[in-house]
Amino acid sequence: MAHYRRMIKDGNRPAVLRADRGDATREKLLNTAIDVFGRYGFDGATTRKLADAAGVNLQAIPYYFGGKEGLYVAAAEHLASIIGGHVGDLRTMIVSRLAELDAEGAAMTSMEARHFLTQMVQRMIALFVSKESESWARFIIREQMEPTEAFKRIYGSIMGPMIEMARRLIGAILEDDPASEHIRLRTLSFVGSVLVFRMAHAAVYAQLEWESAGPKEIETLHRHAAELVAVLGAERDRRS
Repeated sequence: MAHYRRMIKDGNRPAVLRADRGDATREKLLNTAIDVFGRYGFDGATTRKLADAAGVNLQAIPYYFGGKEGLYVAAAEHLASIIGGHVGDLRTMIVSRLAELDAEGAAMTSMEARHFLTQMVQRMIALFVSKESESWARFIIREQMEPTEAFKRIYGSIMGPMIEMARRLIGAILEDDPASEHIRLRTLSFVGSVLVFRMAHAAVYAQLEWESAGPKEIETLHRHAAELVAVLGAERDRRS
């Protein structure tokens, strides 16, 4: 694409990079593809449907992605990047802290682990009830049902690392080996209690009798997230 990065001059007008227009087209296709593939599946999302929805020329798909298959995988990577952008700063902070403790040969305290997990869950729940995550859910649910290369990209870059991080935190809270089957199962159950806010979005709104999630509703969800973390290990503590 070197020729697309050449500067074009017209008299005294500022130089313009063709890549800017190309990058915008590519971005538009990626964002549209997440929604269209999620709605119609890979087979139902024709290249014509994808191009029309994005408002671009049909030839843009093979030009930028080599074809529909390439666009599908690229859309999965783009989706993982978007989600990562919402939690990246907090994720980096937690991972850095865990690495610091590993280097010292120390364990994270239950209190610190609860603090980090609460922050992460509060952020994720607020994201899951947002309109923005609607198209993401459809795409990911299809990949959960019939995993393809796209699932490998999403799981490998965002889902897997996030679950592993939650596993480390829950292991610290329950004072158990994060690699144990017990903690793996507890983590999956815990993650499920958070994912319900996106995967069962309509049922959540119906049960809570909400029409939207404004500041008041988000505050309610933040308190609920804190409670979800607070009850981890509560039964063991009572026995002690």
